[in-house]
Amino acid sequence: MKPLFWIGLVVLVLGVASFFVTIPRQESHGVKTGDVSIGVQVKHNEKVSPAVGAVLLIVGAGMMIAGRPGR
Repeated sequence: MKPLFWIGLVVLVLGVASFFVTIPRQESHGVKTGDVSIGVQVKHNEKVSPAVGAVLLIVGAGMMIAGRPGR
């Protein structure tokens, strides 16, 4: 099979996964005055924008069609 088909398949799977899998992100906020340091760590779980997921699905499907075997 052509490599374009396999790359398209990977992109398509990433597009589907982007709708369900969250990306963990961690922020640190704090104030330091002299020898004293006060800080807070904030954790976020964010999903990728649905528009990005849709683009990944369309591009992956297009790559699979362009690289399908038998052409």
